[in-house]
Amino acid sequence: MTEGNRFWTVFVREVRSAVRTRTYLALGLVTGIVLFGLAHAGGGPAGGYVPTVVDTLVAVEVLVPTLAFAVGYRAIADPAVRGELDILDTYPLSTWSYVGGVYAGRALLLLTIVVVPLLALGINVATTAGPETTVFASHRGVDSPFLFIRFIALTVLYALSSLTIAFLLSALAGSRGRALVLALAGLLVLTVGSDLAVFAALDTGVTTGTLGGALAMTPAGAYRGLVFDQVLYVAVLGRSAFVPTWVAALSLLFWWGLTFVGAMLATDAA
Repeated sequence: MTEGNRFWTVFVREVRSAVRTRTYLALGLVTGIVLFGLAHAGGGPAGGYVPTVVDTLVAVEVLVPTLAFAVGYRAIADPAVRGELDILDTYPLSTWSYVGGVYAGRALLLLTIVVVPLLALGINVATTAGPETTVFASHRGVDSPFLFIRFIALTVLYALSSLTIAFLLSALAGSRGRALVLALAGLLVLTVGSDLAVFAALDTGVTTGTLGGALAMTPAGAYRGLVFDQVLYVAVLGRSAFVPTWVAALSLLFWWGLTFVGAMLATDAA
């Protein structure tokens, strides 16, 4: 059996396990209810794609890492507690095949929970927004479904990066109790702690001129900045960049790669 086949076997096992777990279906339903509720409360779907992004951005920024940690915080800790990792050491299964397969299965689950409600919301905008909403804000900006697709793509990147962080903490935990504690701490740092640290640094030498670049170094700040630059500001002429786009994109990719490698090393040492 090749490494690819081993990876696929682990991946299929994760997907089948997820399909049998009704909790994940409930998470998807709650996500959809929250997004539709916020969007319609702000009138976004009637206004167009960009107003809908404005109405839901803060919620998505918090929901995505929360869902990622809910899906991934026990992904490695549970097998370690059950002794599954010790048994797998007796099989010709590499750490990459195992962690990669588990991650791919959980990533598919996470993206289903996140992307399906967003796509449904986009369809709702397409069927409810009037023709006059394609040009908004006194004809200063142009709305487009492609901007909403771009928003979903950036959300996917943010979700995948958040999931690798959850995997790393799960691999470091070693028990279900510590996994929960680390997950809660990691979620708090990821959603608000990193941004607070950057703003606190303003008192220690970081200037407002470099604030955008500093914010782009955190996953949440990078995601927020990319949405502003590539979705919201694109639709409105004359707006300057919120964060350096290339720095924000590389930041999310860096966090994804660094924490994935860390998760594999921690799993190998468990």
